[in-house]
Amino acid sequence: MAQVLAIPADARSRFLPEYDRLNAAAAGSQPAWLRELRGRALTRFAELGVPTTRNEEWRFTSVAPIGETAFRLGGSANGAASPLLDTVDTAGAQRIVVVNGRFAAELSSADAQPGVEAGSLADALKTAGEDVHSALGRVVAFEDRAFVALNTAFLHDGVFIRVRPGTIVERPVHLVFVSAGSGSEPIMSHPRVLALIGGGAQVRIVESFVGVPGQTYFTNTVAEFVLGENAVVDHYKDQRESTSAFHVGLQAATCARSSTFLSHAFTLGGRIVRNDTVAILDGEGIDCTLNGLYLSDGERLVDTHTLIDHAKPHCGSHELYKGILAGHSRAVFNGKIIVRKDAQKTDAKQTNRALLLSDTAQINTKPQLEIFADDVKCTHGAAIGQLDDEALFYLRARGLSAAQARDMLIHAFAGDVLNRVKIDTLRAQLEAELFSQLQRDGVM
Repeated sequence: MAQVLAIPADARSRFLPEYDRLNAAAAGSQPAWLRELRGRALTRFAELGVPTTRNEEWRFTSVAPIGETAFRLGGSANGAASPLLDTVDTAGAQRIVVVNGRFAAELSSADAQPGVEAGSLADALKTAGEDVHSALGRVVAFEDRAFVALNTAFLHDGVFIRVRPGTIVERPVHLVFVSAGSGSEPIMSHPRVLALIGGGAQVRIVESFVGVPGQTYFTNTVAEFVLGENAVVDHYKDQRESTSAFHVGLQAATCARSSTFLSHAFTLGGRIVRNDTVAILDGEGIDCTLNGLYLSDGERLVDTHTLIDHAKPHCGSHELYKGILAGHSRAVFNGKIIVRKDAQKTDAKQTNRALLLSDTAQINTKPQLEIFADDVKCTHGAAIGQLDDEALFYLRARGLSAAQARDMLIHAFAGDVLNRVKIDTLRAQLEAELFSQLQRDGVM
């Protein structure tokens, strides 16, 4: 293993034993190209190391606790995971369950939908055709992203989705990722999602992340979406893991001509959370929407980075992110829009708002526009504040209590994003979870 020699001692002690254990377990079952890819990714992760605050992209977020913890790969835990599935409403959806990074067929739906292939990524990789081989890692490379490199080094299983061209998928495809350890030992998982959406196809994909309450674990996830021409993907990420857990996630899409990509991210759990969403608009006439809502309370930290890359002309993007902060929590929002030289007639709008419910909560926000074309319309706006005193007074004057007035204003603030969720059961569950947490915090 030539790559071992390049790995610094601290990285070796934390991750190499588990990498070797995975290799031993997977011996002979993975194709040569995949073993070579994983080896290169491990070497690159060793060169990059766990990001520090000296890295501009991680300036306000210290993930030192991740690098300092000796995580082990989670084992088979379908029995412990089963009760956690009751906390995720998948009614009416095609359910795909992944436990500790491994596809769990017995917990997943057996009813397939016409034109849809959805199941184990490990199985798909064994018989991978050229389309799967070339798509894996195509959207965002791991060369300059340490945690993507780490995910790729541990690439073993997850979810593979293929939607045939022209298919209108009636029911959502709901991916449920469960972290469940067997004891007090911290565990980690590196699930991967690869979704190939054929030209003219339409599909709704939900990713939900849950774990054992109070348990310490690390989820490092990467999801790649490849959209064909005129394809439509409506994607939702529902993250409500243990408040002792660490979550690092990347969702990335590359979009072909006249396709539509909608992403809605909801972060309601985790001790330290980093979410990256990337959309590459690589064809004319693409429409991209990124929406998000997060809650950061107690001592938690939620870091959100978005990137919309307008590579071709006549595309539009719309972005709305809102955050609610309470207690001594912290949040980071960095939204970047790039308009390439040939991307004329671009129309891009970004809005970021944060609501502070305490005097000790803190947010760092940084909108970025990099424009290299001259015939474009690009705007961005950021606002940080507390509940409007005049609005509170207005509501109190009409007979509402202080708690009722606060409740109504917070509902209005969050509802602007929640009401954009097109799956009724998911919207109801997200709203219930959000306001249940706020009530526990005593801010409502």
